[in-house]
Amino acid sequence: MKTSDESASGNGANAIALADIHKFYSMGGEDVHALRGVSLEIKNGEFVAVMGPSGSGKTTLMNIIGLLDKPSSGDYYLDGTSVSAIGKAEQAGIRNQKIGFVFQAFNLLPRATVLDNVLLPTIYGKSDGSRERALTLIERFGLAGVAHHKSNQLSGGQIQRVAITRALIMEPAIIIADEPTGNLDSVTSAEIIRVFREINGDGATVVLITHEPDLASRADRTIRLRDGCITTQGGTVS
Repeated sequence: MKTSDESASGNGANAIALADIHKFYSMGGEDVHALRGVSLEIKNGEFVAVMGPSGSGKTTLMNIIGLLDKPSSGDYYLDGTSVSAIGKAEQAGIRNQKIGFVFQAFNLLPRATVLDNVLLPTIYGKSDGSRERALTLIERFGLAGVAHHKSNQLSGGQIQRVAITRALIMEPAIIIADEPTGNLDSVTSAEIIRVFREINGDGATVVLITHEPDLASRADRTIRLRDGCITTQGGTVS
């Protein structure tokens, strides 16, 4: 017999399960709804794109899935565990160990080397052999020649690959990327898409927040948001 948590979160293959998630912010004495009853499941190893116009709730959804924000109401299960039952300190530990982020603004330290930027998450979570793993990842993504260069000396494509490499250093089960090709040319964007497909092929669950149909078309499934609601969540984008 399933426990109540297992029933609510679907089967054990779900990495992420949201049930009737609402999120609102108080602005000028009024409640502004960012998400309105969002329910979805993302399976382990799935490659999902989240699309929607500006103000649709994409970033809010990303922040909730990534444990950077909490819902106003509803249930969120991460690998079958209710997030609401986990304290802030434990959530921070789970976020560091289990979730890798690739932000649109990259968030690299400009005066730090590529290697130091990649190693940054290991400061907050111990990881044996992290330097060796960092160097292996740096080589894998074609950055060996610039490992000791400062990030402000790199091209846009190199910076994005550093951001992806940093997201992988803790060997997370889930990668969340916010508009990962938004500031890149088409050739570099194609390379970054290939990298994400490779990461997914290694077994990671990948969630891409994007407004680009070409990028979304490479995902297994596309979730569309509008006005804080899911309008569709199946099939790829043509």
